[in-house]
Amino acid sequence: MSTLQLLNKIPAAECLKLLHQVVDGLCGRSYPKRSDYGDQWTLTEWAELLEVLSSVFRVIVGKKCSDMELLSVLEASHAECISQCVKSRQEDIQQALVDRTNAISTTQLQDFDWQMKLALSSDKLSCLHTPLLNLTLDMKENGKPRPITIEMNREELQTLISSMEAANKVVLQLK
Repeated sequence: MSTLQLLNKIPAAECLKLLHQVVDGLCGRSYPKRSDYGDQWTLTEWAELLEVLSSVFRVIVGKKCSDMELLSVLEASHAECISQCVKSRQEDIQQALVDRTNAISTTQLQDFDWQMKLALSSDKLSCLHTPLLNLTLDMKENGKPRPITIEMNREELQTLISSMEAANKVVLQLK
């Protein structure tokens, strides 16, 4: 018996309630309590069921795949409950996935500002005429604002732009 088949132990009416509570748990609210469903599952089965249901919701919504291929081990009424739950809670699940991804790093870019300057001379050269970019990044690290200022010449700016374009291509491929 696959872990997902454990869901077949409860009637379809209770299944929908359980599924919505699992989505609530994914969204940062409380997960369902085993005691609310009697002795349908052992403690190990319960933990595995919650984990596999959470994974099913993440895969169906995150990868935008057809849920029927994942749910073929379930009775039709239970598979329909999962489909119904995904359709009604898709935005909640997507937001939970975004929040989970954002939590990977404690530092986030909040805002940026830039200024162009023209360095006319320096202490070593009397005639320089070098364009410089001042880039200020307003970062949020562990909830606290932290500004970072970077000065770049033309070559450094071109390297930054190339890196950002490459990162954008990767992000677009992931979509």
